[in-house]
Amino acid sequence: MTLYKIKKSNIDNKGRGLYAAKNIKAGTKIINYKGKIVTNKEVDESDKYDNGKPIYLFTLNKRYTLDGDFSWNTAGLINHSCNPNSEYDGKGLKIWIMAMKDIKKGEEITADYGFSFDKDYKQFPCKCRSKNCCGYIVREESRWRISKKFSMSNKKRLINNSL
Repeated sequence: MTLYKIKKSNIDNKGRGLYAAKNIKAGTKIINYKGKIVTNKEVDESDKYDNGKPIYLFTLNKRYTLDGDFSWNTAGLINHSCNPNSEYDGKGLKIWIMAMKDIKKGEEITADYGFSFDKDYKQFPCKCRSKNCCGYIVREESRWRISKKFSMSNKKRLINNSL
C-alpha cells in the first residue's frame, strides 16, 4: 500500500497535494522525487527555468540538477509549508521525501522548499497559513530577514538550546 494519496490541497487552492494514506512514522521514506538530470549550465541557459513559471529543481552537486517538472513525478505535488512534516533527503543523484515527524492519516504531506532569500523572494508568496508563516516561500534560516518575529524566535531557540 502506498503511503500517500492525491487530493485537492488545503494549501494550494488551485491544485492538488499529497496526503498520508495511513499513519507515517518519523524517518520513513515516503516517496522518491523523480525527474531528469540536467547540467547546471542547461538550467542557467534555458528559458524553461525562469522564475515566471513553477520550478521543480534540486541542485544535486556542483555540476548537476534534478528537473522534476514532469507529470510522472508525483512527489512534485508536495506543497511548501513553513511548518513542514517532511524533508528532502538527497544522496548521490537520488532525492527522497522523508517524514521528519510522525504524520497522521489524512494530513497533507508538506516540505520546506528551501528557496533562498534574494531580490526575487516576493515572487513566491506562501499560502501555508501556519503560525510561523512569514508570507513567502523562503527557507527557515532566512525568514528572519523578512520578519523580526522570526529573529526573536530564533534567538529564544538558540538561548534555550544552549542552556
